[in-house]
Amino acid sequence: SSSSPDTASSSDTMAIPRTDSETPTTGGTIHILSQLEQVTHLDPQRNYTGSDLAFVGSTMQRALTSYAYAPGSDGSKLVADLATDTGTPTEGGKVWSFTLRGGATYEDGSEVTCADIAYGTSRVFATDIIVDGPTYAISYLDIPQDADGNSNYPGPYTATADQQALFDKAVSCSEDGKTITFTLSRIVADFNYTVTLLAFSPVPKAKDTGEKYDMAPVSSGPYKIESYEPGKSLVLVRNENWSKASDPIRNAYADSFVYEFALDPAVIDERLMADAGDDQYAVGDGGLQPENLQTVFTDDRFKDRRQDDYDPYVSFTAFNVKTVSCVEVRRAVYLGLDREALRTAGGGPYTGDFADGFVKPALADDYAPSKLPEGLNTDGTPNIEAAKAALAEAKTKCPDVYAKATVEGLKFFHPDTPIWQKLVSIWIESLKAVGIVIKPTAVEPSKYYPTVQNEETDYDISRGAWGPDWPNASTMIPELFLTTGGFNLTRNGDDPAYKQFETDTKAALNELDRKAQGKKWQALNQFLVDQLWSIPGTFTKAQDLWGSKVGNAYRWSSSGSFLFGELYVKQ
Repeated sequence: SSSSPDTASSSDTMAIPRTDSETPTTGGTIHILSQLEQVTHLDPQRNYTGSDLAFVGSTMQRALTSYAYAPGSDGSKLVADLATDTGTPTEGGKVWSFTLRGGATYEDGSEVTCADIAYGTSRVFATDIIVDGPTYAISYLDIPQDADGNSNYPGPYTATADQQALFDKAVSCSEDGKTITFTLSRIVADFNYTVTLLAFSPVPKAKDTGEKYDMAPVSSGPYKIESYEPGKSLVLVRNENWSKASDPIRNAYADSFVYEFALDPAVIDERLMADAGDDQYAVGDGGLQPENLQTVFTDDRFKDRRQDDYDPYVSFTAFNVKTVSCVEVRRAVYLGLDREALRTAGGGPYTGDFADGFVKPALADDYAPSKLPEGLNTDGTPNIEAAKAALAEAKTKCPDVYAKATVEGLKFFHPDTPIWQKLVSIWIESLKAVGIVIKPTAVEPSKYYPTVQNEETDYDISRGAWGPDWPNASTMIPELFLTTGGFNLTRNGDDPAYKQFETDTKAALNELDRKAQGKKWQALNQFLVDQLWSIPGTFTKAQDLWGSKVGNAYRWSSSGSFLFGELYVKQ
């Protein structure tokens, strides 16, 4: 899943997170401070950034399975949520069944049913309305596709009876309504991890308002929306129809949550450092600003309320391969970019380590060090000579792209945040020395990912960060680089190398021997480093500070953010 766009450029060897020795207490209000205008998506089927998944999943939306609500590596363990266990595969993993535990209710007291989970899943297919969310349902379920690889099922809003029947055959409920069965088009050995995603969360059909559902989804978790005003705040209060007896994982300690939006990131840090009034009960959703890291990590005043850890993400810079179709130009950018200056501006070593590809060392089966382009300085300083040589090659091989890069300029879309204003000026200055022109466009942070994911948006370069949806590079490489992937910013479908990449990726996805599959991901990662559809950025780290009265403030390994719903107010 993608990280929140406000983290800068920002080995997942999780440092041992601090946990509270005292027993959690019930009551009080937790505040979440954010520079975003709103939660990117509250609609479960559209929710896909790490901190949003953690927030919505731990407060309002349940799924069939989840990761354990625990610090450290325990937080990567698969557990049952709405289901009684973590699922039963048959036909070698082509068919998966989950039995519902029963007793789960929505905020109006009505029961969460098998039909609601099937209906929620069906919404993913309405790709004109349900945008930005994960698309595993579309790529995995056994529903026929047309010649262009698009599903013959258009989602529940426009489906004919015949089209709906295609979906109902792939996702079915037992007669007693206690078991949901997913029939997949191929073997997916770890599909029970896929259904941790809120894209598989229940939605009661009668309450679905399509695009508007994003502002007022029905809660199946311990909290419900009291008020929501983008640009201002989101207030959650207890859902009195939630029962702990039906929910093995959520503890719901706090009485309410107040999410405060549109705050200046410098002000968020100031408030957390000052630790006064309601801010004693506060956390931020976007990490600390680089200029405050030194203070927070050297001053003992903060020692019980700070953390510095690897998170699950790899950052990268994606080229629009349609408009920057020349690998020599892409290589010139990589060789000439002052990556060390970017890292320093982002907070130095606190931002993490230079990435050598798109798979983090934490995915031990799938990671191998990549051979980087010749002339790339390992210390992150620019190699102007090598960059100019690559650009000279481009001049003869692809004069049109060369002219675009050196005269017209490359359009670089980035989040409109203070840190990105600094970073983009480094991009401009360091590439000017090579002869490449960068033209920046700033986008409001909560709209950033929806903007660059939109095929109509006219950029040459964009940036992102991505972490695995579960511990397999199958949730990294295909998602970032297949045209059907959930987060492909590269528009690489027409590139001459794409067909081979697609063939090899499908072979890796279908490989059942996990060790052999890992070797295939290692080879594909190297292939991607050679193509440079994207430039590897950083194996990122993240730093947090929280109020002195907040308990359970650990970074949840599955999302790389606080597990917001489990935070509690210390008495």
